[in-house]
Amino acid sequence: MALIFVTGNHYKYEEIKRIAAKHGLKVEMRDVACREIQADELGEVAGYSVKEACELIRKPCFVEDAGLFVQALRNFPGPYSNYVFRKLGNGGLLNLMAKERNRRAEFRSAVAYCEPGSEPVTFEGRVLGKIAPAASGTHGFGFDPIFIPDECDGRTFAEMPTGKKNELSHRARASEAFFKWYKQKKTVRRYHGRRSRISKGS
Repeated sequence: MALIFVTGNHYKYEEIKRIAAKHGLKVEMRDVACREIQADELGEVAGYSVKEACELIRKPCFVEDAGLFVQALRNFPGPYSNYVFRKLGNGGLLNLMAKERNRRAEFRSAVAYCEPGSEPVTFEGRVLGKIAPAASGTHGFGFDPIFIPDECDGRTFAEMPTGKKNELSHRARASEAFFKWYKQKKTVRRYHGRRSRISKGS
């Protein structure tokens, strides 16, 4: 049975689907209209969204929320990155950084999973880097063309194919942690299920 990933972003879905496949898991995209609260922590935003989505579809599901935190802008846009990108785009953020010498930034991601009747479980990932002097690259989405991760060769996320980005991105790290936990959880459930059946049959 496929894991339900609640998102309206096809690019996110494609990235996470590839990561899930490495763990032998299938992911199904489901676009559910749920509210996104305003909060300073990504985990809080993701947790609220997934709990509401879970109540609406009445099935286990997960969501992912990400943000770009820029040091010189006091961690702006952070949890508000999606809204800021839609309003300003990459060009607008670069304009805000035009006179800044400190280009340090980090991408953060929070994946939240919820089952009916339960509280959300959250997993986080982050990658350090800097804001590029200009947008570059045609892959990825959002602020990918202006973020250069430290752990690579000077390319922006948007200059990397999805497979390369998934080796080190914030979203990949949060997703990897979630999928490993989820597989372990399934293993424990199967074990206890077998023990229960043996006990009843004895």
